[in-house]
Amino acid sequence: MDVLIPTADRPSALAPTLTALLAQREAELRIVVADQSPVPVVQQAPEVATAVAALRRNGVRVELVHRPERRGIAEQRDWLLAQAQAPAVLFLDDDVLLEPGAVGRMLDALRTLGCGLVGMPVLGMSAVDDERPEDWAPLELWDEQGVHPERVRKGDPAWERWRLHNAATPLHLERMVEVPERGWVAYKVAWIGGCVLYDTGVLRAAGGYAFWRDLPGNLRGEDVVAQLRVLEARGGAGLLPSGAYHLELPTTLADRRVDAYAALLEGQALDGAAGV
Repeated sequence: MDVLIPTADRPSALAPTLTALLAQREAELRIVVADQSPVPVVQQAPEVATAVAALRRNGVRVELVHRPERRGIAEQRDWLLAQAQAPAVLFLDDDVLLEPGAVGRMLDALRTLGCGLVGMPVLGMSAVDDERPEDWAPLELWDEQGVHPERVRKGDPAWERWRLHNAATPLHLERMVEVPERGWVAYKVAWIGGCVLYDTGVLRAAGGYAFWRDLPGNLRGEDVVAQLRVLEARGGAGLLPSGAYHLELPTTLADRRVDAYAALLEGQALDGAAGV
């Protein structure tokens, strides 16, 4: 499988994200990093260079491409998807730490469920004691008959599933499910941020991120649009327990005023748009 990582100006996040991939032994990985830092991140950050060297020493293919011209995160993701060669692609944010075995569980789930995407909600461990029972209600597991396509939009009851991924809520949800020997339980989602494994062909057939050409660069919600289209085409699922941890560092995307969902799926005007 291919692991696709967009990054910019965050070597302190990228280094542990890459290092954690050393522990993913259940699949043959190829890692592609699209770096939009002003100076190539490997040249400016020895911690990243060391992580890359360690991965390569252990037989993992790592490709780092410096792309300093910024046209928005959707364009960055579209470029990464164009580089994909494997039948499954993991879009991994540059500030997500994976525990050992996480990739193996995701790949097993994607194959078993035969759907378009599976993902692990990223855990905000600083909020581990912040229990929010009001956010637990939308939890609904997929049954034995498997995942099926769904059309999810704002205003639908299914849209409220976004609450399942607040703070450390997935940790609290783990107590509510019985995990079988295979190591994961699939549940219904609206979308998942930060750590999503796609069937490459399904994502491409659903349009991927090619919509970046129709939007300004200062957008947000690009993953929401891509995932809703995949859910509608082939279905998808979140996985519990999650093995993905958010490093909780500040974003490098300061201006994200344009809502891709509103612009593309609701046809709203591009308020707050800036050039790419």
